[in-house]
Amino acid sequence: MDLRPSFASVDVPLVPDEAPLHPVPDPQGWLGPDLARRPEDWTYSLSDAQIADLRDAIARVEAASIEIAAIRPGDFPLPSWDSLLPLLRKDMFEGRGFAVLRGFPVGELSPLQRCIGYFGIGSYFGVAVSQNAKGHAIGHICDLGVDDGKLTGRGYQTNFRLPYHTDSSDIVGLLCISKSMSGGLSSLVSSVTLYNEMLKQRPDLLRVLMGPVYRDRREEIPPGQGPWYVIPVFNLYGGRTFTTYVRSTVGKAQRFTELPRISPQLEEAMDFLDTLADDPAYHLDMDLQPGDIQFVCNHFVMHSRTSFQDDPTRSLRRHLLRLHLACADGPTLPTVYENLRGYNKERRPAGLLLEGVRLNVPLEPVDGGPGDPRRRMRERI
Repeated sequence: MDLRPSFASVDVPLVPDEAPLHPVPDPQGWLGPDLARRPEDWTYSLSDAQIADLRDAIARVEAASIEIAAIRPGDFPLPSWDSLLPLLRKDMFEGRGFAVLRGFPVGELSPLQRCIGYFGIGSYFGVAVSQNAKGHAIGHICDLGVDDGKLTGRGYQTNFRLPYHTDSSDIVGLLCISKSMSGGLSSLVSSVTLYNEMLKQRPDLLRVLMGPVYRDRREEIPPGQGPWYVIPVFNLYGGRTFTTYVRSTVGKAQRFTELPRISPQLEEAMDFLDTLADDPAYHLDMDLQPGDIQFVCNHFVMHSRTSFQDDPTRSLRRHLLRLHLACADGPTLPTVYENLRGYNKERRPAGLLLEGVRLNVPLEPVDGGPGDPRRRMRERI
């Protein structure tokens, strides 16, 4: 049966059964407990001068009425950050694959100013891409009462635990505005370490995850693409291991009758990968504080979140802002990665900007619940 879709798609390179597999030596191959003992290695606290420059840049953009989605580094000068920004970029693509920036003054800024400042910082790493079919360049992570069991439901709009997964961009950023009353820890795990551990413990299952895995676009379909796509979980390229994984989309793709059913081997392989990621011996939990910005490279790190309980006061609920960034200086990607959402002109992840939709920045989250009268989102283009 020919399973190549009629829409644009890159064939999955098959790994012959007889081809030897070897551990991948890579600085991204870390263990969570080791890093938990050395938070100073991955946390950067903003100085007074850096915060002052940040405020000045926000004021400059606000005074000039520059559209948030149009902000570029030239619009947002941060002279005292010259030595910090290269360190953060190096962490993303050559180091452990993540970092935390501490001290963004969220409590002293308006929602507009927060978005300007956060977007401005992100512009130094890459171009913000749309995160959904509405063209949102900044996403709001909070419990909106959404049913994530539905086809178009998203786990980040609930208070449930999120399984380990990756996003379809070079970097994902999270700015913590406010914490939950309890729970809501951010969890990271090295996908390079998981690859090496599966090779050591269950190479048979690793090979399954290096073959075709079919995923559902959940009704968010980029131009020229189709409702489903195919891509391996683990991809060896240029001497490195690139990982892309969202298990829920694998299950939802079963609605397409033309696709193969999930085999017992694939089910076992995903179970084993999830079990490894959940093991405290591998992952790192962090309790993000208001003003923390976590940057994560999706290619080498998977992320998760524990379940949480919000404060009954709506203004005190857990709330984070998210960026998806396509980075011109990111690592050269496996050819098959074009199947995710396509590439931009720089051969980086293109995001999900649909025809007729402008990239835009919502200043507030949509309030959830079928009876909530405040479902309309205020946006600043």
